[in-house]
This record gives sequence, C-alpha cells and structure tokens, in this order.
Amino acid sequence: MNIKIISDSTCDLSKDLLEKNDITIVPLTVIKDDEAFIDSITITTDDIFAHVAAGGNLCTTTAVSVGEYQDWFAKYADTYDAVVHINISSEFSSCYQNACLAAMEFSNVVAIDSRNLSTGQGLVVLKACELAKTATSLEDIKAKLDAFTPKVEASFVLDRLEYMVKGGRCSSAAALGANLLNLKPCIEVKNGKMSVVKKYRGNLTKCLAAYVKDRLADREDLERNTLFVTHTPVSDDALLVVKDAVAQYGNFENVYWTQAGCTISCHCGPGTLGVLFVRK
Repeated sequence: MNIKIISDSTCDLSKDLLEKNDITIVPLTVIKDDEAFIDSITITTDDIFAHVAAGGNLCTTTAVSVGEYQDWFAKYADTYDAVVHINISSEFSSCYQNACLAAMEFSNVVAIDSRNLSTGQGLVVLKACELAKTATSLEDIKAKLDAFTPKVEASFVLDRLEYMVKGGRCSSAAALGANLLNLKPCIEVKNGKMSVVKKYRGNLTKCLAAYVKDRLADREDLERNTLFVTHTPVSDDALLVVKDAVAQYGNFENVYWTQAGCTISCHCGPGTLGVLFVRK
C-alpha cells in the first residue's frame, strides 16, 4: 500500500525528520492578543516568550476544525491508497475528535489518538512511517499503532510554573510554594493525561541531571533505538549536563534534540526539558 502519514504540528518533529520521512504537518492556530497566527509559520516560540516576558497575556491555541481537516485529507486521499493522521492526545485537545469526524467523509483515511504530546506524539508518527512500509490495510496499521501508543514514555521538568498558572493548569498558591522552595516538578504523560510524578529541588541544571538519571539509568524495559530530548530555551550549561547524562545512562542508537513548537511552548514556557522514548 502507498500510505501517506500526516500529523498535527504538536508532534514537534524536526524539519529534517519530516522531510526524511515525507511527513506532512497540519498546523494548529496560536492566538496572541486576539490575533490568529499559524503555528511555527507566522509565529515562533521566540515571539511567544518575548510577548509574555513583556507583560503580555499568555498565548492560547485553537484546534484544527473539521473543515480544515477535510481539506487536508482531500489533498491526499485520491493520490494515496490510504491516509493516516496522528493527533495530539484527545485529553488535551479536540483535534482528534475533529479529525475523526473529517475522516468519516473518506473511505481511506483514519485518525489516530497518540495519547501523547510533543515528541511523544512524534514517536507515534515515526512508528506510523515504519508500519506504512509493510501495512496491508488501514485496520492493520491502526491496530498496531493503538498497541504501540501505551509504550511511549513522555515526561518533562519545568523550571517555573507561571505558564501553567496562566493557562489554568496550576494554582497560583502551588506555583508560589514551588518557587519559594525551589522545586522543579516532573510531569509525565500517562494514559493520555498529565500528572506530577516527582518534584526535584535545586537549580534547573542540577535537577535535570537527576531527572535524566532517574528516567534512564538501570532500565531494562526500554527500546534503545530512539530518544528525543525536547526543550524550550534552557541554559547551555543545562543542555551540556543533559547531554552528558544521556550519554552515560542512555545508550540509544539515535538521539534527537528538538525544540518544542509553539503550541507546546504556549503551555509550558521557557526552562522546560523532557526525555521521550519507547518501552518494550
């Protein structure tokens, strides 16, 4: 089968990986001061962070509409045997619901709930590209992707919680307490939802070193093929510490360093870093 793989811009895959795997991206909309921008096309993460740092309101995001998905699917449905679209977790956005409704208009299009975000979603996209080479039907590739998504382990550490507070995902009291105690929460995506699984204490560089060790050291349950280190702006010292920790504890064949895109950055802010990979 000749299968086209597409995904939302929330997958945060690099331009090189997108081009190498012929992946098409459907961008979400970013709203800044009531003006609509196209994720990573007419607005950048630098624009978002500079706006908030200058005292502006937090930017928000808007899901892709049913009509927009129909337009995207129509571009490929006639020229490919099948189209597989991978969405950000349905717990975070209505994108998946909208994509499913749009796919009903086509006999050869299916939407997949990644149950994840950022390059956790990206890992599902890359798996879809791999499966597309040998899949015999849409049902086949969907069943295999649905079985794969729970194996993706995605987590990240936040330096500060202002963006989570402004986005309504954290109380001001909790953020104040975390900042006063110099706590850096580790948030993990489980069953498509986010939850705090640990709190590190100290400066971000120190916390990230401990975080990477906790995530990777002495793990016998990991597929050591691909690791993503995905982040918003952090210091060069922090990145160097993470690089050393990944080299010491990771032993992955491929390590990709990627910048979080606009949609993800709107909700986590600068000083965020995660390691994302697949369990056996």
